[in-house]
Formats: sequence, structure tokens, C-alpha cells
Amino acid sequence: MSDDPSPSIIDRETDTELPGLTLDFDLRDGGLGDAGHLAAVIGPAVVAALRASAPKVAAPMDLSVIVTGAEESRTLNREYRDRDKPTNVLSFPATDPDELDDAFRFALAGGPPAMLGDLVLCVPVVLQEAHLQGKPADHHVAHLCVHGVLHLMGHDHIEDTQAEEMEALEREILAGMGIPDPYLADANMDEDDD
Repeated sequence: MSDDPSPSIIDRETDTELPGLTLDFDLRDGGLGDAGHLAAVIGPAVVAALRASAPKVAAPMDLSVIVTGAEESRTLNREYRDRDKPTNVLSFPATDPDELDDAFRFALAGGPPAMLGDLVLCVPVVLQEAHLQGKPADHHVAHLCVHGVLHLMGHDHIEDTQAEEMEALEREILAGMGIPDPYLADANMDEDDD
């Protein structure tokens, strides 16, 4: 994703709750915890979002999560979204959402894993938002991972109807994880995630 020369910790593991899923963790900013802690927060959120939104969850699939600082987030947000500021989460689909069903079928037939894409979490923004919204940072990380995975699966919130459907699905997924409605805490905040 980036040519950032900063040291990074990469942890590649297969999630046992979704045997076909391989998560790549690239921890470039440790402000949210170490790789083990983040895997315990991010893994279940990604799995829950995929179970709720992926058409073929048994298919081999790959997803990367990059945990980074404000400067890299700002650079990516500026480069890909024309917004010159860091943001909480960015989603970069590797496969067009309209072609995911074919990618899953191909993977199930013995082809390469379906490449879902990358999520980029920005530590300073995540911590600031969690503090302002009065919620645990881990809950906010889980919400942003669910939100990002839904984008990778083709969900969006450009139109009001889309936003309502996506937020309802996020609430349902997070409730299943024991996480309260994230939109109650941030009703007064501007959302700028993708």
C-alpha cells in the first residue's frame, strides 16, 4: 500500500472461526495495543461482518488491516479521496464488489483466494473519536472494522437509504458481539470514514 520506511510488525494468521479467511495485520503504530491484542479485537469484527455480508463465507479469502499513524492516513486520504486530513478508516477494495460472487466461486473451485482488499485504521483519529464519544477504543476499532468490511462487500452510505441500511447492519453485527449501538455515541459527530 505505502512505501513508508517506518518499522512495522506484520502478523499473518488464519482466523479459526472462518477457516477460509487469512488476515494480514500490518501494525505501523502501536497506540491501540500490540499485534496480539489487535488481532483479538479486529479478527472477530472482521469475521462477524463477513458472516453477515459475504455471499460465500466458506471460500478462501484474503484481507489486510493496516494500523497506522496520522501522516500516512492523511496521505492516503488526500491521494485517494481528495481530503487533506487523516480519517478513522479507509477501505480499499481489491475486487470490485460486483465481481465478488465470481471471485468467491472461483476460490471455492480451487482457484486463488478472493482478494477482498485493505482496511487502514488511523490510531490518533480512532483514539480521539473514542474519547470524544465516551466509548472504549476497542469498541470503536471493532465498529470501524465492521464498517470497512461492509464497504469492501459493496455497502455504502452516500444516499440516505443506503446509510440507514448499512448502519442497521452494523448495529446488528455489533450487537451480536456485545457492543452497544455506535451511532448513539457519535450522533453529534461528522462521519468521514470509508
